[in-house]
Amino acid sequence: MVEVRSLTKTFRVHKKEPGFWGAIRGLFRRRYETVEAVRNISFDIEPGEFVGFLGPNGAGKTTTLKMLAGLLYPTSGTARVLGYVPWERPDGYRRQFALLLGQKNQLWWDLPARESFALNAAIYGLERRVWERRVRELAERLGVQDKLDVVVRELSLGERMKLELVAVLLHQPRVLFLDEPTLGLDVVSQKTVRDFLREYNRTAGTTLLLTSHDMADIEELCARVIIIDHGSIIFDGPLAEVVERYADFKWLTIRCDPDGPLPAPADLTPWGEPVEIGPALVRLRVRRDQVIPACKALLDRLPVRDLDIREVPVEEVIRNLFTRRTPSPPPPTA
Repeated sequence: MVEVRSLTKTFRVHKKEPGFWGAIRGLFRRRYETVEAVRNISFDIEPGEFVGFLGPNGAGKTTTLKMLAGLLYPTSGTARVLGYVPWERPDGYRRQFALLLGQKNQLWWDLPARESFALNAAIYGLERRVWERRVRELAERLGVQDKLDVVVRELSLGERMKLELVAVLLHQPRVLFLDEPTLGLDVVSQKTVRDFLREYNRTAGTTLLLTSHDMADIEELCARVIIIDHGSIIFDGPLAEVVERYADFKWLTIRCDPDGPLPAPADLTPWGEPVEIGPALVRLRVRRDQVIPACKALLDRLPVRDLDIREVPVEEVIRNLFTRRTPSPPPPTA
């Protein structure tokens, strides 16, 4: 459904010198530098897949989506979506995909959403009875059927985003690119949007590529993730594999009898890296393949009252992957 090969996008950026005289010099001789927003990326997406596209700010996610939507021309490389080259913008392609940018409005600000839907329907050549039924069904599933005739500027952010979803799905696209669809929404609206997208992907078979900084979106919706950093793909595979690959340890927390002796750090190093030794508490960073032997040994040697084994949360693994830091230990259990 989506084929990307060695896609690259660079921008020529003006570097302004500081101060008044820097601005004057810029009038006569400007300095430029080349910024590589996307660097030689390749991936495939199969029909019906729901793929998460992750990366820090400035990693190249939105630039990639804009190239796949035909809004930007690449510097080099190729891509095909539904068999079309996106930036050639053939009519057959434009009728089969949609792009939703969470920070951009496509509904007319001073009109009710229903009137924007009527305009979109006319652009796509949809019969009135078809698009009205479609709007009714989507609005009911998203819980905004009573907001269709309210001026868009008077809606809450969550209501606007749900109606934006109705707009992009009006022509039943086969491919949907989503850029931060839950940005700024409250937890109730986030759950509504996630549930809707999951069900829509299941029932309609639409292929979705989702970017989000909210890992709850990714964990709930995407079995596969593509991680991009500084314009290059650093991981492409199952979400569960991210933890396996980038956090090869688990957190082991042991609560001991407060009256019993606690070990010295040197006594614990054969089983893991001591992170915390406090009153009746021992916390270790233990390699995955050593968790069971470590538990057995520590149960034999310490007056254990409780033992807790935790995975490193995927959100923290991703965050620390970008910052190249070691994940911090979890808070103690109650």
